[in-house]
Amino acid sequence: MFTITIIGFVRHGVTAWNKEGRAQGSTDVPLDEEGIQMAHRVAERLSGEQWDVIYTSPLIRAAKTAEIIADSMPTIRLLSDNRLRESGGGLVEGMTENERVKKWGHSWKKLELGFEPQEEIILRGLEFIKEMKELHPDKRILVVSHGGFIGRLIKELVPYKDLTVDLQNTSITIIKLQEDRNLCELFNCIKHLQIVD
Repeated sequence: MFTITIIGFVRHGVTAWNKEGRAQGSTDVPLDEEGIQMAHRVAERLSGEQWDVIYTSPLIRAAKTAEIIADSMPTIRLLSDNRLRESGGGLVEGMTENERVKKWGHSWKKLELGFEPQEEIILRGLEFIKEMKELHPDKRILVVSHGGFIGRLIKELVPYKDLTVDLQNTSITIIKLQEDRNLCELFNCIKHLQIVD
């Protein structure tokens, strides 16, 4: 009998570095005030839905977002998993695009600047997904993480769709994990931010 596990990916709320266009990577940057408000908005939306467990990246911007979501769902466990951290940005962390170009030129992406290898990011992501399917068959799992990490993982899980758009802060993407072909049921949705008070 095949099981279907649903993963709801949530990108963390906005930070000052997001607004400045600074690469965050593994640097522990907190949410700013707007980011906290965004987290409350997505929490309000998700609290009206059925979810079974929440996993979060340990980095503070994701962990705080997840904590706010978990507060709106008091019966659900919140667990931290280091595999959900953002991809390591090496020497470019904390820098804007202009600063990178000024220091290394327009081809800086081709240089060896200590980035976490793509294969390692995908490996830890797929390892996490495999474990979720085993631990939570037929359950609905919320995963609070980071734009770069979630984006790479979605491309692996749903390779037949063009889902290359940058993920918005607190956007929700829902993937139905199936035996034959995973389905993307919702992508980069931020309707909770578009509510007019």
